Amino acid sequence: MGNWSERDMTTRDVLLKEVQQVPEPLLQEVLDFIRFVQVRVASDRFETAVASEPLLSKDWLKPEEDAAWQGL
Repeated sequence: MGNWSERDMTTRDVLLKEVQQVPEPLLQEVLDFIRFVQVRVASDRFETAVASEPLLSKDWLKPEEDAAWQGL
């Protein structure tokens, strides 16, 4: 099962391979960037949820919605 090329690898595999090549002093910067991206994605999802709330609340506030959820 010899040599694998990058096209045979998942993105995660390629990333792990690249991280193994990064000099120790730069690893904190790589980690900071990964965490920055994770926070940005979480923030974008939260902002989308907040932005959609007024639109969705029109349906949530209908009497038939209240009736549908009353038994739960």
